[in-house]
Amino acid sequence: MINRMKTDGISWIILVGILLIVLEVSFYDGGVLFFLFFAAFCIYAGKKRHSSTLGKILLWFGIISLTINVLNTVAFKFLIFGLLIFIILKFADSKKHPKYLVPDIKETLTQGDEPLLMKKSLIQNIWFGTKRTPEQVYEWNDINIQGGVGDSVIDLSNTVLPKGTSVVSIRNSIGNIEILVPYDVEISVHHSIMVGSIEILEQAEPKALNKSLYYQTPGYEAATQRVKIITSMLVGDLEVKRI
Repeated sequence: MINRMKTDGISWIILVGILLIVLEVSFYDGGVLFFLFFAAFCIYAGKKRHSSTLGKILLWFGIISLTINVLNTVAFKFLIFGLLIFIILKFADSKKHPKYLVPDIKETLTQGDEPLLMKKSLIQNIWFGTKRTPEQVYEWNDINIQGGVGDSVIDLSNTVLPKGTSVVSIRNSIGNIEILVPYDVEISVHHSIMVGSIEILEQAEPKALNKSLYYQTPGYEAATQRVKIITSMLVGDLEVKRI
C-alpha cells in the first residue's frame, strides 16, 4: 500500500510537469526547454560521477537549476489551474466509479459468404479512468488494451479460460495494473516499467526503474490452461496475485 501511494505521487508529479511544460511552450518561445534539458543532463552526468567532486557539483547544479526553472514556470502560469483541476477530478472520479463493459457479439459476412464472428472487445481503450472486467460472470476473449491515465483491473476468476494459452496485454501511461489469477492456472509475465513497483505472486520488487522483466511459473510450459501476461507502463504498480 505504501509503495502504491509513493508511485501515485510520482504519477501526479509527472502529470503536472507535462502540463506545465506544454503551457510554457505555448506562451513562450520554448527556451525554457533548453534549460530544463540542460539541468536534466547535469543531474544525469552528476549521478554517473557522484563519487567525484565534479560529479557532485554537476548534480547539485542540475537540481538547483531544475528547481528554479520549474518554480518560475509555476509562478507565471496560473492559467493551467483550470485544466489541472479538471484532470485531477477525472482521475479521482475514475478511482471511485470504474466503468463496466459487457461484450457485444454480432455476426458478419465477408466476400464469398465466409462467416466470421465479430466480437466487441471486453474492455475498450480510454484516455482517463479505470478499465476493469465485469464483477459478474463474463465470456472470455483475449485482452489487448491501452490507456492514458488510470488503473486496470483484470479478474480472471469470473470467467472460464479455454485450453491452451490465453493472452492479457495491457499498456498504460500512468496508473496501476492488478491481475487476479485462479490457483489452477499457470502464468507467464513480461513486464516493462519506467518507474514503479512489481509484485508477482511471491516475488516483489518495490523499486523498479527502467526495467524489462520476465516471470514464469514452473508448470507453465506443460499446463493445459495458461495465461500469457504482457504489460508495460511509464509510471505505476503491477500486482499479479492468486484468488
